[in-house]
Amino acid sequence: MDKKQTGIIATVAASLLCGCPGLSALCFGAFFAVISQIPGAEIDVFGSNDPTTALTTGLGMVCGGLIFVIIPIVIGFVMLRKKPGETPVSNEPLPPAI
Repeated sequence: MDKKQTGIIATVAASLLCGCPGLSALCFGAFFAVISQIPGAEIDVFGSNDPTTALTTGLGMVCGGLIFVIIPIVIGFVMLRKKPGETPVSNEPLPPAI
């Protein structure tokens, strides 16, 4: 396997293992944070009905979700970028100078 194929496999694996859970954490965290601000809402976040707990949990999940979403982006950038020293090797003759 060459480096490009390894980079694609690493990016897909990181997207599935980190990106998908990160997106769900972002959605649920935003949901918990919004629900905590609605007066009179019946809040049940992991057994607690305190709005402050819902807000703290929501913001924590949003921050964790952002980190998990950024991981596949960084892995994809690092693995799939062209390094400055890499130039494609061509065996074709050079065109004549005019």
